[in-house]
Amino acid sequence: MCARDRSPQRTCSDEIDLHGLIAEEAMFRLEHYLNRAFMAGLPQVRVVHGKGMGTLRYEARELLKGHPLVRSFRPGQPNEGGSGVTMVELALQ
Repeated sequence: MCARDRSPQRTCSDEIDLHGLIAEEAMFRLEHYLNRAFMAGLPQVRVVHGKGMGTLRYEARELLKGHPLVRSFRPGQPNEGGSGVTMVELALQ
């Protein structure tokens, strides 16, 4: 997740892991994470939702569609986690 350090700039991981969460909690966390990642100036982030039944993948991608902070998103490549992740390009500030 993202945290505030002692300097005025924010630090933020380029990945959020939603494994094991129910969809409602996962989307709440994803929304807040996107805001913090954008404010930290990250150009791209990795959303780990796992493969499973596909519920978190579907919900995450629905949230990302048309999100004002998201320029684009795509499924992960095999070396990025494949269908268990979604790669998100954030809009420029």
